[in-house]
Amino acid sequence: MAKPLKLAVLVSGGGTNLQAIIDSINDGKIIAKIEIVISTKKNAYALKRAEKHQIPCQVCSPKDFTSNDEFSNEISKIIDSYKADLIALAGFMSILSSSFIKKYENRIMNTHPSLLPSFGGKGFYGDRVHKAVLDYGVKISGATIMFVSEEVDKGPIILQQAISVDQEDTIKSLSEKVLPLEHKLYPLAIKLFSENRLEVKGRVVNILTKERKND
Repeated sequence: MAKPLKLAVLVSGGGTNLQAIIDSINDGKIIAKIEIVISTKKNAYALKRAEKHQIPCQVCSPKDFTSNDEFSNEISKIIDSYKADLIALAGFMSILSSSFIKKYENRIMNTHPSLLPSFGGKGFYGDRVHKAVLDYGVKISGATIMFVSEEVDKGPIILQQAISVDQEDTIKSLSEKVLPLEHKLYPLAIKLFSENRLEVKGRVVNILTKERKND
């Protein structure tokens, strides 16, 4: 039997993507264990989700540090103490240092509620993304799962799926269309990583067949 993937999940809010990951593990879709959930906010509902499933939690707020490097280093220490194989950002609202991202290159995943590279980058998160999509008048949007790079939302794309943007869509209705895609794609991306089926070449991610993964 495959050795379970050790996960560290970083959160700041409600944690619906965290819940999707928990559910996929509990349903046997991913052979993995969430070793630690780290939140930037002590009142994040994501912590309650983790506690319900007896997952260890820690709060690490950037406000408690004099620099982003110190903040990122503390998170790194926590992650390393749990020997995590993969770091999943799930509604994590802080920027991690360049040295942190380099240390865990192609071992940090994130999700974004648009089809990158459109409507991504600094300042594009949550409902701001959906407002920008509607204001621009594009006819499709969707969800993206990618590896994290030093440039925000510019990392190698792992999975994407599109939905149509209808004339009557609002920020709320568009969010309700996109979020289920994130909940489907994020666990799938983690599953592919756990099976050693993600091959990164430059900024291109190839998904290997099960036959090729051990070549």
